Amino acid sequence: MSAQRELVRKFTGVFGFPITPLKQDGALDLEGLAKLVDWMTQFAFCAQVTVGGTGEMYSLSPEENLEVIRESVRATAGRMPVVAGVGYNVPIGVATAKGAAKAGAAALLVMPPYYTNAPFEGLLEYYGAIASATDLPVSLYSRDWAAFTPDQVARLCDRMPTLVFWKDGQGDARKYQRIIAKVGDRLAWIGGIGDDCIPAYFAVGVQAYTSSISNVAPKLSLELAAAGCRRDFARLDELMKAYVLPLYAMRDKSRGYEVSVMKQMMALQGLPAGGVRPPLVPVKPAEVDEIRALVDLYAPWR
Repeated sequence: MSAQRELVRKFTGVFGFPITPLKQDGALDLEGLAKLVDWMTQFAFCAQVTVGGTGEMYSLSPEENLEVIRESVRATAGRMPVVAGVGYNVPIGVATAKGAAKAGAAALLVMPPYYTNAPFEGLLEYYGAIASATDLPVSLYSRDWAAFTPDQVARLCDRMPTLVFWKDGQGDARKYQRIIAKVGDRLAWIGGIGDDCIPAYFAVGVQAYTSSISNVAPKLSLELAAAGCRRDFARLDELMKAYVLPLYAMRDKSRGYEVSVMKQMMALQGLPAGGVRPPLVPVKPAEVDEIRALVDLYAPWR
Protein backbone atom coordinates (compact mmCIF):
# COMPACT_ATOMS: atom_id res chain seq x y z
CA MET A 1 0.00 0.00 0.00
CA SER A 2 2.81 2.44 0.80
CA ALA A 3 4.23 2.07 -2.72
CA GLN A 4 0.78 2.74 -4.17
CA ARG A 5 0.31 5.85 -2.09
CA GLU A 6 3.78 7.07 -3.00
CA LEU A 7 2.86 6.76 -6.69
CA VAL A 8 -0.45 8.54 -6.19
CA ARG A 9 1.27 11.32 -4.24
CA LYS A 10 3.09 12.13 -7.47
CA PHE A 11 -0.18 12.49 -9.37
CA THR A 12 -0.21 16.26 -8.93
CA GLY A 13 -1.02 18.90 -11.53
CA VAL A 14 -2.48 17.62 -14.79
CA PHE A 15 -3.48 14.24 -16.16
CA GLY A 16 -3.17 14.29 -19.95
CA PHE A 17 -6.32 12.81 -21.44
CA PRO A 18 -5.67 11.75 -25.05
CA ILE A 19 -8.53 11.10 -27.40
CA THR A 20 -8.57 7.82 -29.33
CA PRO A 21 -7.74 8.53 -33.00
CA LEU A 22 -9.84 6.77 -35.62
CA LYS A 23 -9.30 6.22 -39.33
CA GLN A 24 -11.65 7.45 -42.04
CA ASP A 25 -13.55 4.14 -41.96
CA GLY A 26 -13.96 4.34 -38.16
CA ALA A 27 -11.29 1.74 -37.37
CA LEU A 28 -8.71 2.32 -34.65
CA ASP A 29 -5.73 4.38 -35.75
CA LEU A 30 -3.04 2.88 -33.56
CA GLU A 31 -0.25 4.58 -35.48
CA GLY A 32 -1.94 7.93 -34.91
CA LEU A 33 -2.46 7.05 -31.24
CA ALA A 34 1.25 6.31 -30.83
CA LYS A 35 2.14 9.69 -32.35
CA LEU A 36 -0.33 11.51 -30.13
CA VAL A 37 0.78 9.75 -26.96
CA ASP A 38 4.45 10.34 -27.79
CA TRP A 39 3.78 14.05 -28.40
CA MET A 40 1.83 14.44 -25.15
CA THR A 41 4.60 12.67 -23.23
CA GLN A 42 6.86 15.62 -24.01
CA PHE A 43 4.85 17.78 -21.59
CA ALA A 44 5.00 17.70 -17.80
CA PHE A 45 1.77 15.82 -17.14
CA CYS A 46 1.75 13.65 -14.04
CA ALA A 47 0.24 10.79 -16.08
CA GLN A 48 -1.84 10.02 -19.15
CA VAL A 49 -5.29 8.45 -18.94
CA THR A 50 -6.15 6.17 -21.83
CA VAL A 51 -9.65 5.02 -22.90
CA GLY A 52 -11.51 7.19 -20.45
CA GLY A 53 -14.55 9.25 -21.35
CA THR A 54 -12.66 11.54 -23.74
CA GLY A 55 -11.03 8.40 -25.14
CA GLU A 56 -14.48 7.00 -26.08
CA MET A 57 -14.12 3.82 -24.02
CA TYR A 58 -17.79 2.93 -24.34
CA SER A 59 -17.71 3.12 -28.14
CA LEU A 60 -14.79 0.66 -28.37
CA SER A 61 -14.94 -3.09 -28.07
CA PRO A 62 -13.20 -4.69 -25.07
CA GLU A 63 -10.50 -5.95 -27.43
CA GLU A 64 -10.00 -2.46 -28.85
CA ASN A 65 -9.73 -0.99 -25.37
CA LEU A 66 -6.90 -3.35 -24.58
CA GLU A 67 -5.20 -2.51 -27.87
CA VAL A 68 -5.32 1.18 -26.99
CA ILE A 69 -3.97 0.53 -23.48
CA ARG A 70 -1.10 -1.60 -24.80
CA GLU A 71 -0.17 0.92 -27.48
CA SER A 72 -0.34 3.83 -25.03
CA VAL A 73 2.01 2.09 -22.59
CA ARG A 74 4.36 1.17 -25.44
CA ALA A 75 4.38 4.71 -26.83
CA THR A 76 5.18 6.34 -23.48
CA ALA A 77 8.17 3.98 -23.20
CA GLY A 78 8.36 4.37 -19.44
CA ARG A 79 8.54 8.17 -19.59
CA MET A 80 5.12 8.73 -18.02
CA PRO A 81 2.65 6.59 -16.05
CA VAL A 82 -0.42 5.38 -17.94
CA VAL A 83 -3.76 5.13 -16.15
CA ALA A 84 -6.06 2.67 -17.94
CA GLY A 85 -9.82 3.09 -18.13
CA VAL A 86 -11.83 -0.05 -17.36
CA GLY A 87 -15.50 -0.77 -16.87
CA TYR A 88 -18.70 -1.91 -18.68
CA ASN A 89 -19.55 -4.81 -16.35
CA VAL A 90 -17.72 -7.12 -13.95
CA PRO A 91 -16.45 -9.76 -16.45
CA ILE A 92 -15.24 -7.19 -18.98
CA GLY A 93 -13.91 -4.85 -16.30
CA VAL A 94 -11.95 -7.63 -14.60
CA ALA A 95 -10.51 -8.90 -17.89
CA THR A 96 -9.51 -5.39 -18.99
CA ALA A 97 -7.96 -4.65 -15.60
CA LYS A 98 -5.84 -7.80 -15.80
CA GLY A 99 -4.86 -7.00 -19.37
CA ALA A 100 -3.93 -3.45 -18.41
CA ALA A 101 -1.76 -4.70 -15.54
CA LYS A 102 -0.02 -7.16 -17.88
CA ALA A 103 0.56 -4.36 -20.41
CA GLY A 104 2.29 -2.20 -17.80
CA ALA A 105 -0.37 0.32 -16.80
CA ALA A 106 0.43 2.15 -13.57
CA ALA A 107 -3.14 2.47 -12.27
CA LEU A 108 -6.79 1.90 -13.17
CA LEU A 109 -9.65 4.35 -13.65
CA VAL A 110 -12.87 2.42 -13.04
CA MET A 111 -15.72 3.89 -15.07
CA PRO A 112 -19.40 3.58 -14.10
CA PRO A 113 -21.10 0.32 -15.14
CA TYR A 114 -23.47 -0.12 -18.07
CA TYR A 115 -26.54 -0.18 -15.80
CA THR A 116 -27.72 3.33 -15.01
CA ASN A 117 -29.98 2.63 -12.03
CA ALA A 118 -28.02 0.20 -9.90
CA PRO A 119 -28.41 0.16 -6.09
CA PHE A 120 -25.40 1.15 -4.02
CA GLU A 121 -24.82 -2.41 -2.77
CA GLY A 122 -24.53 -3.56 -6.38
CA LEU A 123 -22.14 -0.74 -7.22
CA LEU A 124 -20.05 -1.68 -4.18
CA GLU A 125 -19.64 -5.20 -5.56
CA TYR A 126 -19.02 -3.98 -9.13
CA TYR A 127 -16.18 -1.64 -8.14
CA GLY A 128 -14.84 -4.08 -5.57
CA ALA A 129 -14.61 -6.98 -8.03
CA ILE A 130 -12.70 -4.93 -10.61
CA ALA A 131 -10.38 -3.39 -8.00
CA SER A 132 -9.52 -6.81 -6.55
CA ALA A 133 -8.61 -8.23 -9.98
CA THR A 134 -5.10 -6.69 -9.77
CA ASP A 135 -2.76 -5.05 -7.29
CA LEU A 136 -2.78 -1.77 -9.22
CA PRO A 137 -3.87 1.43 -7.47
CA VAL A 138 -7.41 2.35 -8.41
CA SER A 139 -9.38 5.52 -8.98
CA LEU A 140 -13.14 5.44 -9.05
CA TYR A 141 -14.69 7.87 -11.54
CA SER A 142 -17.83 9.34 -9.99
CA ARG A 143 -19.75 10.64 -12.98
CA ASP A 144 -23.31 10.69 -14.29
CA TRP A 145 -25.34 8.06 -12.44
CA ALA A 146 -22.39 6.95 -10.26
CA ALA A 147 -22.95 9.57 -7.56
CA PHE A 148 -22.16 8.93 -3.90
CA THR A 149 -22.69 10.40 -0.44
CA PRO A 150 -19.73 10.99 1.89
CA ASP A 151 -20.67 7.87 3.91
CA GLN A 152 -20.85 5.77 0.73
CA VAL A 153 -17.37 6.94 -0.33
CA ALA A 154 -16.07 5.86 3.07
CA ARG A 155 -17.68 2.43 2.58
CA LEU A 156 -16.08 2.11 -0.85
CA CYS A 157 -12.69 2.79 0.76
CA ASP A 158 -13.37 0.02 3.28
CA ARG A 159 -14.36 -2.42 0.51
CA MET A 160 -11.46 -1.55 -1.82
CA PRO A 161 -7.99 -1.45 -0.20
CA THR A 162 -6.42 -0.41 -3.50
CA LEU A 163 -8.77 2.56 -3.93
CA VAL A 164 -6.31 5.40 -3.42
CA PHE A 165 -7.59 8.30 -5.51
CA TRP A 166 -10.97 9.67 -6.51
CA LYS A 167 -11.91 11.37 -9.75
CA ASP A 168 -14.97 13.58 -9.45
CA GLY A 169 -17.19 13.96 -12.50
CA GLN A 170 -20.23 15.46 -10.78
CA GLY A 171 -19.08 19.07 -10.66
CA ASP A 172 -20.88 19.69 -7.36
CA ALA A 173 -18.28 21.57 -5.33
CA ARG A 174 -20.47 21.65 -2.21
CA LYS A 175 -20.88 17.88 -2.15
CA TYR A 176 -17.27 17.20 -3.13
CA GLN A 177 -16.10 19.36 -0.23
CA ARG A 178 -18.25 17.30 2.15
CA ILE A 179 -16.84 14.05 0.76
CA ILE A 180 -13.27 15.31 1.16
CA ALA A 181 -14.01 16.45 4.72
CA LYS A 182 -15.46 13.01 5.58
CA VAL A 183 -12.79 10.81 3.98
CA GLY A 184 -9.73 13.06 4.27
CA ASP A 185 -6.33 11.74 3.33
CA ARG A 186 -7.54 8.18 2.81
CA LEU A 187 -7.78 9.24 -0.85
CA ALA A 188 -6.06 11.65 -3.21
CA TRP A 189 -8.62 13.99 -4.77
CA ILE A 190 -8.83 14.68 -8.50
CA GLY A 191 -11.04 17.07 -10.49
CA GLY A 192 -12.49 15.32 -13.49
CA ILE A 193 -15.58 16.86 -15.04
CA GLY A 194 -13.81 19.47 -17.16
CA ASP A 195 -11.26 22.26 -17.44
CA ASP A 196 -14.07 24.74 -16.83
CA CYS A 197 -14.43 23.55 -13.21
CA ILE A 198 -10.79 24.11 -12.25
CA PRO A 199 -11.34 27.10 -9.90
CA ALA A 200 -13.98 25.26 -7.86
CA TYR A 201 -11.95 22.06 -7.75
CA PHE A 202 -8.78 23.67 -6.47
CA ALA A 203 -10.79 25.75 -4.02
CA VAL A 204 -12.05 22.58 -2.30
CA GLY A 205 -8.60 20.95 -2.25
CA VAL A 206 -7.87 18.72 -5.25
CA GLN A 207 -4.26 17.95 -6.09
CA ALA A 208 -4.74 17.47 -9.85
CA TYR A 209 -7.28 17.53 -12.64
CA THR A 210 -7.88 15.65 -15.89
CA SER A 211 -7.71 17.86 -18.95
CA SER A 212 -9.18 17.44 -22.42
CA ILE A 213 -7.47 20.73 -23.34
CA SER A 214 -4.23 18.75 -22.99
CA ASN A 215 -4.96 17.37 -26.48
CA VAL A 216 -4.81 20.78 -28.15
CA ALA A 217 -2.94 23.16 -25.83
CA PRO A 218 -0.83 21.26 -23.30
CA LYS A 219 0.91 24.37 -22.02
CA LEU A 220 -2.45 25.93 -21.17
CA SER A 221 -3.44 22.86 -19.14
CA LEU A 222 -0.20 23.06 -17.20
CA GLU A 223 -0.59 26.80 -16.59
CA LEU A 224 -4.13 26.28 -15.31
CA ALA A 225 -2.95 23.57 -12.92
CA ALA A 226 0.00 25.65 -11.72
CA ALA A 227 -2.31 28.54 -10.88
CA GLY A 228 -4.74 26.17 -9.18
CA CYS A 229 -2.08 24.48 -7.07
CA ARG A 230 -0.88 27.82 -5.73
CA ARG A 231 -4.50 29.00 -5.25
CA ASP A 232 -3.94 31.96 -7.57
CA PHE A 233 -7.59 32.56 -8.37
CA ALA A 234 -6.93 35.91 -10.04
CA ARG A 235 -4.76 34.15 -12.63
CA LEU A 236 -7.32 31.36 -12.98
CA ASP A 237 -10.07 33.90 -13.60
CA GLU A 238 -7.98 35.52 -16.32
CA LEU A 239 -7.27 32.22 -18.06
CA MET A 240 -10.83 30.98 -17.74
CA LYS A 241 -12.32 34.09 -19.33
CA ALA A 242 -9.77 34.28 -22.14
CA TYR A 243 -9.49 30.62 -23.11
CA VAL A 244 -11.55 28.04 -21.26
CA LEU A 245 -15.04 29.53 -21.28
CA PRO A 246 -15.05 30.22 -25.06
CA LEU A 247 -14.17 26.57 -25.70
CA TYR A 248 -16.82 25.26 -23.34
CA ALA A 249 -19.45 27.50 -24.92
CA MET A 250 -18.68 25.68 -28.17
CA ARG A 251 -18.75 22.29 -26.50
CA ASP A 252 -22.13 23.03 -24.91
CA LYS A 253 -23.81 23.36 -28.30
CA SER A 254 -24.58 19.63 -28.45
CA ARG A 255 -24.33 16.56 -26.28
CA GLY A 256 -21.13 14.65 -27.00
CA TYR A 257 -19.33 17.72 -28.29
CA GLU A 258 -16.81 17.36 -25.46
CA VAL A 259 -15.18 14.78 -27.73
CA SER A 260 -16.28 15.94 -31.18
CA VAL A 261 -15.07 19.53 -30.76
CA MET A 262 -11.70 18.41 -29.40
CA LYS A 263 -11.21 16.05 -32.33
CA GLN A 264 -12.09 18.81 -34.80
CA MET A 265 -9.62 21.18 -33.14
CA MET A 266 -6.94 18.51 -33.32
CA ALA A 267 -7.61 17.82 -36.99
CA LEU A 268 -7.27 21.53 -37.76
CA GLN A 269 -3.90 21.47 -35.99
CA GLY A 270 -2.72 18.46 -38.00
CA LEU A 271 -2.83 16.13 -35.00
CA PRO A 272 -4.13 12.52 -35.23
CA ALA A 273 -7.84 12.56 -34.48
CA GLY A 274 -10.36 11.23 -37.00
CA GLY A 275 -14.09 11.16 -36.39
CA VAL A 276 -16.29 9.82 -33.62
CA ARG A 277 -18.41 6.70 -33.39
CA PRO A 278 -22.16 6.70 -32.76
CA PRO A 279 -23.91 7.68 -30.58
CA LEU A 280 -21.55 10.70 -30.75
CA VAL A 281 -21.91 12.93 -33.79
CA PRO A 282 -19.36 15.08 -35.64
CA VAL A 283 -19.52 18.84 -35.45
CA LYS A 284 -21.70 20.54 -38.05
CA PRO A 285 -19.87 21.90 -41.12
CA ALA A 286 -21.16 25.39 -40.35
CA GLU A 287 -19.38 25.25 -36.95
CA VAL A 288 -15.91 24.49 -38.30
CA ASP A 289 -15.00 28.16 -38.74
CA GLU A 290 -15.92 28.83 -35.11
CA ILE A 291 -13.67 25.99 -34.06
CA ARG A 292 -10.88 27.26 -36.31
CA ALA A 293 -11.06 30.55 -34.41
CA LEU A 294 -10.55 28.62 -31.16
CA VAL A 295 -7.52 26.89 -32.67
CA ASP A 296 -6.06 30.30 -33.51
CA LEU A 297 -6.84 31.53 -30.00
CA TYR A 298 -5.01 28.56 -28.48
CA ALA A 299 -1.95 28.77 -30.76
CA PRO A 300 0.40 30.33 -28.16
CA TRP A 301 -0.21 27.42 -25.77
CA ARG A 302 0.77 24.48 -27.99
